[in-house]
Amino acid sequence: MYLVQILLPLADNAGRRFKGTEYGRVRAELSERFGGITSFTRAPAEGMWKEGGHTAHDDIVVFEVMARELDHPWWERYRAELERRFQQETIVMRALKVEML
Repeated sequence: MYLVQILLPLADNAGRRFKGTEYGRVRAELSERFGGITSFTRAPAEGMWKEGGHTAHDDIVVFEVMARELDHPWWERYRAELERRFQQETIVMRALKVEML
C-alpha cells in the first residue's frame, strides 16, 4: 500500500489566492479515482527552500490518497496537469510505502 501526498500552493507566484473550487476539483478527481481522500486545508503548512541565493516560501495544502499500486504514467500526467492549473514549475508529489496496522 502507498500513501501519495500532493502539496499544492494556496496562491500563485504573484500572491493571488486560488479559488476554493480548484481544490474541490482536485478532491473530486482523487476521490473518484481512489475511493477516498484526506485533505489538510484548514491550517496551511509553510514550505521553504533556497532558490538562487534567496529563501522562497509557499503556504500549502496537502492532499493524501491511499493506493494499492503506483501507476507512474498516470501520476506523471496528473502532476503535469496540476502544474498547469496551479501555474507552478513543479508540484511536489511523493509516495510513501506504508504498512497497514
